[in-house]
Amino acid sequence: MLSHDKLSRINELAKKAKTSEGLTLAEQDEQKKLREEYLFHFRKGMRHHIEGMKVVDEEGTDVTPEKLKQIQKDKGIHDR
Repeated sequence: MLSHDKLSRINELAKKAKTSEGLTLAEQDEQKKLREEYLFHFRKGMRHHIEGMKVVDEEGTDVTPEKLKQIQKDKGIHDR
C-alpha cells in the first residue's frame, strides 16, 4: 500500500497539471514514477484478493476455475 504522503503528492501533482501553470519536467517525471508505484501496489493487492477467492454457485458447489484452483494449490490457499 502506498503511504498517505505519496497519495497526497499524486493528487497535488494531478491538480497542478490541470492549472495553467502545468508541471515542470521534474514534476512530470515524479508523477510518472508515483503513478507506476501506485499501479504496482494496486495490481498486487487485486491479484492477492482474487487469488484468495473461492467461487460457489447457488447450490453451494465449488465452481472456482481450475486455473485459480491451481494457483491456490501452489500457494497453499484453500488446501483440501
